[in-house]
Amino acid sequence: MRCPECDATENRVVDTRASRGGRAVRRRRECTVCGARFTTYEYVDERPIQVLKRSGAVEDFDRSKLLRGIKVACAKRPVSAEQMEAIVDEIEDELSRQAGLEVPSVKLGAMVMERLSPLDRVAYVRFASVYRNFQDAGEFQEFVDEMTAAQEREALRRSQVELPI
Repeated sequence: MRCPECDATENRVVDTRASRGGRAVRRRRECTVCGARFTTYEYVDERPIQVLKRSGAVEDFDRSKLLRGIKVACAKRPVSAEQMEAIVDEIEDELSRQAGLEVPSVKLGAMVMERLSPLDRVAYVRFASVYRNFQDAGEFQEFVDEMTAAQEREALRRSQVELPI
């Protein structure tokens, strides 16, 4: 590692910590020639994740594009930036653990919807309206009706009292 001040290669590690959610190692170094301190990061060289679009085109997974889509769905909703980042982190971690390097965009959208649903229903519906590409108001109404019926079934299930045997 070269010193950014004097370009010497002689340095020592002063401190080492896990960083960026365990995805990187942060090392604080000190140059033995000039005494300057600097920070380096080590990352695992990961295989790129490919997204298979509906059109058949393939493109690299873009974390910022996914986050942007979630931010649009959560606009003016009580969802914090940390919660949105956490959703993207979870999805990225899950994708990197899976064996396949090509992920269908349909699966990616389903993963987002699965995480938005318990977080904020309006953001969930907004994301679903773009993700499912509704052609008319009738399709959208069917989706909202299905969602409402599922909520009512869940509320009924929770309110039922189990009788002792």
